[in-house]
Amino acid sequence: MRIQFRWPVGMPLCRPMGEGLWEVRTSLPSNRIARVLFCVMAERIIVLHGFIKKTQKTPDDELALARKRMKEFGH
Repeated sequence: MRIQFRWPVGMPLCRPMGEGLWEVRTSLPSNRIARVLFCVMAERIIVLHGFIKKTQKTPDDELALARKRMKEFGH
């Protein structure tokens, strides 16, 4: 909802991950942190992948999956 109505959001809720990929963060109960990876195409937000973040750095395999899906959309 924040992305849709307040774009561009800016840190710390949203940050660029390179090559047109963006990450938005949210806190969950039990002190867990979730991430949603998305891109913007033709004035639309395309959600590519979501996961529970367990390390400080965004895992490369999570980024690779989102980039693969982004290519499937032709970005």
